[in-house]
Amino acid sequence: MRTPRSRRLPWRPPAVVTAIAALTAATAIALTGPAAAAPDGSRLDHLEDGPGRVTDMYVYSAAMRTVVRAQVLRAADPDRPAPTLYLLNGANGGVGGGWYDETDVSRFFAGEQVNVVIPIGGAGSYFTDWRTDDPVLGRPRWKTFLTEELPPIVDATLNGNGANAIAGLSMAATAVFHLAETAPGLYRAIGAYSGCVRTSDPEGQAMVTAVVGRWAGNATNMWGPPGDPAWAANDPYLHADLLRDTTIYVSSGTGVPGALDTLEGVHGDPTQLAWQLMFGAPLEAVMHHCTVNLRDRLAQLGIPATFDFRPDGTHSWGYWEQDLHRSWPIIEAALNRP
Repeated sequence: MRTPRSRRLPWRPPAVVTAIAALTAATAIALTGPAAAAPDGSRLDHLEDGPGRVTDMYVYSAAMRTVVRAQVLRAADPDRPAPTLYLLNGANGGVGGGWYDETDVSRFFAGEQVNVVIPIGGAGSYFTDWRTDDPVLGRPRWKTFLTEELPPIVDATLNGNGANAIAGLSMAATAVFHLAETAPGLYRAIGAYSGCVRTSDPEGQAMVTAVVGRWAGNATNMWGPPGDPAWAANDPYLHADLLRDTTIYVSSGTGVPGALDTLEGVHGDPTQLAWQLMFGAPLEAVMHHCTVNLRDRLAQLGIPATFDFRPDGTHSWGYWEQDLHRSWPIIEAALNRP
């Protein structure tokens, strides 16, 4: 495995957040095959060539009333039907750094017969459907987009075979459980890296409120005030029994600094190293505690799952790249089962 590059994190203090560069115009790719549209009005808007292997797919979401961008890595043989792996970014929604920019995802999947789709957007949204629109975050209806609108358009555009998996980190590690529970049968496998799945107990509500607030959103617009029944209704921990037919991979570090939490591990970037040690370490320790609780919950329910407890590591991209590598054989087997 290569030594990871210096990476940005999905959740940073405002002083170190960098703005994403403006997208440059690219040549649109002509569609072939079935028309990519849905009865509700959701549709493929257009495709653009990106750098390297990536294609930018722009999809109009009727639920969110906007066009959403997704980075796409085509299957090794695009002429053969292929399954789809949806990779969700963390709390920043991939704006300012995500799977494609911060990991070796393009090279890692270069020879794999799978379409990799990385939606961009949804910062602080938990990728769920919000109760009401938010003055800052707009109209988050990500659950509808990801489970109803996007998959048929992806299959029609990318020659998908209908088999799907979904994986995500940090905030998205919570979301992948919720999405799988609310759309039974849509995802054969889920991968959750460094997340807190329980959201409705006092600690979970505090965590969710802090993440949403970091992006200037109001969590009351998502699930109502603390204690509202919607918090429990949307808590993946409480509804984990719905995952009995889903392949599950979960990972976390402990917060103890590891090999990637050194100047060498961050390629000599002292600012990045300071972030990982000061913020990423305690944050990952919390995620480790959450992951232990999830392991016990699934064991209580008799639901099989793979838990990868790393002995060290902070809340940072280098470790999530490793998690993706380790989880892929398990996810791939689920995608390709008869």
